[in-house]
Amino acid sequence: MPNLPPRIRFAPSPNGRLHLGHAYSALYAANVADELGGDFLLRIEDIDVGRCRPEFLDGIYEDLKWLGLSWEKPVRRQSEHFSDYEAALKRLRELDVVYPCFATRREIERAIAESGIDVERWPRDPDGALLYPGIYKDMDAQERNRLMWEGRSFAWRLDMERAMALATNRTGGPITFTEEEGSPSGKTGIQQIAPELFGDVVIARKDVPTSYHLSVVVDDALQNITHVTRGRDLFPATFIHRLLQVLLDLPEPVYRHHRLIEDDTGRRLSKSARDKGLKDLRNAGNTPADVRKMIGI
Repeated sequence: MPNLPPRIRFAPSPNGRLHLGHAYSALYAANVADELGGDFLLRIEDIDVGRCRPEFLDGIYEDLKWLGLSWEKPVRRQSEHFSDYEAALKRLRELDVVYPCFATRREIERAIAESGIDVERWPRDPDGALLYPGIYKDMDAQERNRLMWEGRSFAWRLDMERAMALATNRTGGPITFTEEEGSPSGKTGIQQIAPELFGDVVIARKDVPTSYHLSVVVDDALQNITHVTRGRDLFPATFIHRLLQVLLDLPEPVYRHHRLIEDDTGRRLSKSARDKGLKDLRNAGNTPADVRKMIGI
């Protein structure tokens, strides 16, 4: 992103209290902003309105202020900008690189079982999810429209083969991104994307016109984010994000995927595992300096 001042964001979801892993990610992003002489932004990724809670949003502000961080205002909340994501989805539909998929989880599992391949041997994406077996992908357009008008629940999936063909035609060669921190293998520099590892990934849903993948690339472009900093577990997601950026004519940021904070057993900290939050550490008498020592930053 030439000629733009450095802008770096920390983008948590208000579906639980922040833990040490979030502290590392937030402080890492703030340090990069200081290092580059740029701006530090806080973005609230709350498209999953069913799981997000106001008390968790307040907790994010409280925890980050306690750590000594400040950020640009106003804070962008994704739930207030669904129209931006709808516009991006409309563009993908016009490009004919997405299609509605009506398959339920049970239908997908049944299709895999009927394939003759044991589910344990069925290919999975980098996140560990079963690859979509293609139900409804080649459906007759008239039948597809009928199901949509009937109100059937569906998800918008990216036609990966068609999307990659269009994107590579635009770039005239392999699609890449610049990694400054390190891939899971430790490599830095120019990285080539391999989004086909995810298959026909879900880009949006009928009730929520976006997904993490679509909203994050739209937001990064609208907020002029120059450097994306996040955990190394999200490195493969960059394959999808760069593909979407090419398709939607969005700018390409630089990426830094940092190490993850793990417990004594090597397990990555998570909200779902109810790992001790920053509020718990604060109530136990720990200081922000103590937290920095715990995470080595």
